[in-house]
Amino acid sequence: MTHWVGITGGIGSGKSTATALFADHGVPVIDTDIIARELTVSHGAAIPALRQTFGDALIDDAGSLKRPEMRRLMLAHPTAKQQLEAVLHPLIREETYRQQTLFQAAYGLIAVPLLAESPYFQALVERVLVIDCPEDLQIARIIQRNGLSEAEAHALLAAQTTRAHRLSIADDVIENDADLIHLQQEVTRLHQFYTELFSDGTH
Repeated sequence: MTHWVGITGGIGSGKSTATALFADHGVPVIDTDIIARELTVSHGAAIPALRQTFGDALIDDAGSLKRPEMRRLMLAHPTAKQQLEAVLHPLIREETYRQQTLFQAAYGLIAVPLLAESPYFQALVERVLVIDCPEDLQIARIIQRNGLSEAEAHALLAAQTTRAHRLSIADDVIENDADLIHLQQEVTRLHQFYTELFSDGTH
């Protein structure tokens, strides 16, 4: 039986980098962002419902969701975010559960950006790991990585749950406010901890 740890963090926190570092240790990873992308590309399972919900304007000529346009729509109209999640979340949950049955390891990770907002995903994991950093550092990373303005970066941050809420559900926290070497060391430390925790039956 594989035990599952949920890994989450706000945009720009370094969650994806941390998740990749765990994978480098051979840890199985289920990434709900990847699942969401697969659902929203051409012939993806979510496309018919998305077309029905939002119309043809958000679907490109190849039949994929126009992700930048969807992001802008959600920032302008909060109800669009709820509509998108109503389509995607049941499909993501179904695929996550299917993938959980495929792995045999001491533990694995489920990467969920919206873990703090989703009791269902919290119920799929035994521990929650939050990748955390100060909000000004998040803003700087968002601007650098996504090429957004400072106002757009703040809007993206504001659209997510608060840092305090994420930390309130955490069993473990990695402070990703230094360099990559520091993050690698923290991931290695927790990998050893989880391996021991889930191997000796004391969890």
